[in-house]
Amino acid sequence: MAAGLILSGVLATTAQAPHPQENDPLTGVRVALPANWTGRATSSEAMEVLVLAGHADSQGMEGAGTSGAAVDRGGARPMDPRMRDELFWNQRVRDAVVTTGQARGLKIRSYEPGQLTIPNEEDPRTNWSVGRRHHDAGGYTLEIHFDAYGNHGVGSGLIPNLRSSARRIDESLALNFGRYPLHFRGGLGAPRRGISILEIGKLEGQLEQKLRDPESRHAVIAALALRIVEAIQLGIGEAPATQKFSSPPDAVDSVPQGTDHRTNAVDE
Repeated sequence: MAAGLILSGVLATTAQAPHPQENDPLTGVRVALPANWTGRATSSEAMEVLVLAGHADSQGMEGAGTSGAAVDRGGARPMDPRMRDELFWNQRVRDAVVTTGQARGLKIRSYEPGQLTIPNEEDPRTNWSVGRRHHDAGGYTLEIHFDAYGNHGVGSGLIPNLRSSARRIDESLALNFGRYPLHFRGGLGAPRRGISILEIGKLEGQLEQKLRDPESRHAVIAALALRIVEAIQLGIGEAPATQKFSSPPDAVDSVPQGTDHRTNAVDE
């Protein structure tokens, strides 16, 4: 099948975000935990967006991310033997988001630690350290993740940073991918350092199959990147009259606390 036809088919199923209670045709189940935050803080077009690949500095140690269902359950070979499959896909979506965003005029860039294992979380080269500095300098930091498969994972969604008020960018991404509780697992390390986490979806099923298939891989990554970039653009600019930034009337914004590692806690 021609790449153009694959791309058209993928974009047709991902151009419009599904209703919050429906599974996404590409990314699958969405987070269904109670969450009552709303991103209202505005961002200027001059604000720089920094995009990180989750687990880029924690390979071979606790918090390395998920290997994905294909490897753990299906016996498939890792996409890159140096790293978990999640990081492999995190990096590719990160790079596609930056390329797409720059082509659309966004002030956006990526960061790569340059070393797959940095044991000291406070090392100035880690995602956490770089993301915190970028946030504190007035920028917006987004870390890309894929969630764990099966019962270990929760689903797609946005976990906003805890170092400052949630932004309209967070709100726009949450409306598109789903909304995690503000203090998910008691407050993860990245959000506490000013980094918002975007869970693309569980690394399993159709999403993982399409990513692993060379015939559809590039189209899927391009479609995911476009969705993320369009959500960022909507969050930075004035919302159209038909777009309302609001959250469903959920009850409480909390879940039982868990151990905080350099990862989304659902990855195993």
